[in-house]
Amino acid sequence: MTVRVMLISPAMNAALREARFAGDAPLDESGLKAAGTAAPYVPAADLAVHGPSERCARTADALGVRSAGEPALRDWELGRWSGARLDEVSAREPEGVAAWLADPAAAPHGGESLLDLCARAGAWLDSLHGDGGGRVLAVAEPSLVRAAVVHALALPPQALWRLDVAPLTLTELGGRSGRWNLRVGRPLAARPVGRPA
Repeated sequence: MTVRVMLISPAMNAALREARFAGDAPLDESGLKAAGTAAPYVPAADLAVHGPSERCARTADALGVRSAGEPALRDWELGRWSGARLDEVSAREPEGVAAWLADPAAAPHGGESLLDLCARAGAWLDSLHGDGGGRVLAVAEPSLVRAAVVHALALPPQALWRLDVAPLTLTELGGRSGRWNLRVGRPLAARPVGRPA
């Protein structure tokens, strides 16, 4: 059975604005306003879930999406680097950052490797075909959206570094385990998408 998975990245907050690793923080006023403006354009779904971070939960609320928390959609676990900026970590641990960027199995921060992240995102994505198909909407961290795309298209893990996911964009995957198609992210704006007439 095929499924349509609609991944929405969370609205802006201070951690995203400052490019912090896995920095969960409340949405700021601009993020709340942007999510409220985007709410009419959120596609309809049979199942709605959100990552366990405050950022994802508040984005879902501001979008008017009634969703359940989904632990598999948690942000990339970056151990002792969590909450720090890349420039800070690069200054403290240049060899660790170099290894992390070059080797998908490396986890110098003590958290998940890139391979682990992609496997987690892929396992969640592939589990959805067992729900009988339909439309699944997930408010998910940008790292999770990127990892899901890498898995769905069977890209090498390092391709994740070449994918950008802007706040409040929709990335769509359609298909089933082992056979996914990508509809590249688009802003939640301009016209309602997927709403029944």
